[in-house]
Amino acid sequence: MTTMQKIAEIEAEMAKTQKNKATMGHLGMLKAKLAKLRRELLEPGTGGGGGGKGEGFDVNKVGDARVGLVGFPSVGKSTLLNKLTGTFSEVAAYEFTTLTCIPGVVRYRGAKIQLLDLPGIIEGAKDGKGRGRQVISTARTCNLILIVLDCLKPISHKKLIEHELEGFGIRLNKTPPAISFRRKEKGGINFSTTVQNPKLDVDAVKSVCSEYRIHNADVTMRDDCDIDDLVDVIEGSRVYIPAIYVINKIDQITLEELNVMSRLPHYCPVCAYHNWNLDGLVEMIWEYLDLLRIYTKPKGRLPDYNDPVVVPSSRNTVEDFCNRIHKGIAKQFKYALVWGTSVKHRPQKVGKDHRLQDEDIVQIVKKI
Repeated sequence: MTTMQKIAEIEAEMAKTQKNKATMGHLGMLKAKLAKLRRELLEPGTGGGGGGKGEGFDVNKVGDARVGLVGFPSVGKSTLLNKLTGTFSEVAAYEFTTLTCIPGVVRYRGAKIQLLDLPGIIEGAKDGKGRGRQVISTARTCNLILIVLDCLKPISHKKLIEHELEGFGIRLNKTPPAISFRRKEKGGINFSTTVQNPKLDVDAVKSVCSEYRIHNADVTMRDDCDIDDLVDVIEGSRVYIPAIYVINKIDQITLEELNVMSRLPHYCPVCAYHNWNLDGLVEMIWEYLDLLRIYTKPKGRLPDYNDPVVVPSSRNTVEDFCNRIHKGIAKQFKYALVWGTSVKHRPQKVGKDHRLQDEDIVQIVKKI
């Protein structure tokens, strides 16, 4: 039996199994088996046909962030890239115009944001159909994914693409589960939770662990997570990426339909052909990337406002800032002078652990 046949068999069994407390352990075992088979399918040199999860398009990462355009063929990804970056990506009224990855760069608020126009994916991409594995492997390297949808089929296409990305270990607009998992040498499986009436119980946890041949571990759950979350934590290869659903070709729908779409979370309606709301999309990209601009100030000179150092808000310490410029600076670091909203006094002397905010000005003082 091939890997794909095993996957289909497990999915069929899961579909006919009722979901309740009594079947939780059995479903947990099935989901763990399914995750292992999908990993096997995607690893090179296995029965899945090659094309492992590291096999993406050979595109150098440039700029301060990377954004991937993902969608079915002929939804307007190439037109969107052309209008936003000025990069030529072939556009035509037939499917699969783009056969490789076309990069471009958007310059916004002093930051350089790399956009990747990826070939259109098809249903079954996660299982190797078309160039799906290359597309999704490259999407895993992105800081943000733009899922480009045709305005006439937004919901059905959205669900299909999410299913393909989920099958490749990409979790959209989610944070890692609040589950602590620690293997140990003895003591069995210990499960504890701070949640009242949790979705998981100790039998389900033991069933999942047993499928991975884990017999001794401490599992602590701090939020109401489910079996899928536990499998994700044990697998450890999941990536959590923000996503924007770009509804293209809005010139083909009514104003009432547009108003409904505009209120949906993570949605951005545009018309790439007519340049409608492209400024709003770029602003939304900036918001979702959550970047900070830090300006450098050489001693005795004015700050350089034209070329900020751009860092993620999650890595915003002075030490992160130094490493972004050059890794050798942190070794010579004595202290920094900071002007901006992150300090009470201007300037204020700070150390490596000080957290910077957007548009702070920093002057590094090195050891003599």
